[in-house]
Amino acid sequence: MITVICPVYNEENYITNVIEFFINAMPADKELVIIDGGSTDKTIEIINRYQSAHRNIKLFNNPSKFVPYALNSAIKETIGDPIIRLDAHTQYAEDYFVKIMETFSKSGADIVGGPMRAIGTTPFQKAVADATSTSFGIGDSSFHDENHEGFVDSVYLGAWKRSIFNEVGFFDTDMIRNQDDEFHYRAKSRGKKIYLNPEIRSFYRPRSTFGTLFQQYYQYGLFKPLVLKKVRSGMKIRHLIPAGFVFYLFLLIVFNPFYYLFIPLILYFQLDLLFSFKSKGSIVKSLYMILIYPILHISYGSGFLKGLLLLWRGKKPKL
Repeated sequence: MITVICPVYNEENYITNVIEFFINAMPADKELVIIDGGSTDKTIEIINRYQSAHRNIKLFNNPSKFVPYALNSAIKETIGDPIIRLDAHTQYAEDYFVKIMETFSKSGADIVGGPMRAIGTTPFQKAVADATSTSFGIGDSSFHDENHEGFVDSVYLGAWKRSIFNEVGFFDTDMIRNQDDEFHYRAKSRGKKIYLNPEIRSFYRPRSTFGTLFQQYYQYGLFKPLVLKKVRSGMKIRHLIPAGFVFYLFLLIVFNPFYYLFIPLILYFQLDLLFSFKSKGSIVKSLYMILIYPILHISYGSGFLKGLLLLWRGKKPKL
């Protein structure tokens, strides 16, 4: 039997799709544990309706609200192997579970998963999807490469052999964001293997406004220094570049009489235009991308610098 876990909070618009996918997907021998963080909409009502007809759907309460608490409680109270995480805002291919099982068998890995494939219905979401799949947008991360297959640092969502939690420990509850990164980096640092297979297909819906996108990547940056402090082997140059860019912008403001300092900004803007307009699609999407690239970099970099400052002061980031 496999265990499938899904943290939720106010997901009345999405939870039905997740449950229907679970019911119809193979293999038949499986359990779904939904961990609710205190929903105030119709999420619980919808789950209860399905529970009356499907005994393998369970609902847990997560009074601590945040995702690492939800994951840990579900892992400790279930018995299936492997454990597969779902996200309510993601669509899954019909063979999602089957491909995960096949990948465990062929790779011998302890953790498997697919890349993060972002899709959108609006020009803005499509622009975010494209921007977060380019080297200019997110660096050299295999996590976002739809064609990469092999051993990696991390995968989207993830599926884990149950034994790994006895050997590596559970999700770090300090990590309100980036808990999957920290766990996967920690597992890899202790000799565990993580395998990315593009045949494990899922489709993530990006944020739909500039404000929510900025907040998302700011929070990713805010918690990343804590991740890297705990697992230093996970550090890559791509984690530092956005913070360096934000620091450079600060220098521009302070030393603006030195016009030669604008040369890197001009080069940045040229790359921004190049990557935005070489993307296929409408002109509206390309125009959005011109703004989305600096939002990704400035939000993440600002969060990273704030996270560093908090660590220097002996504090941990909070939301």
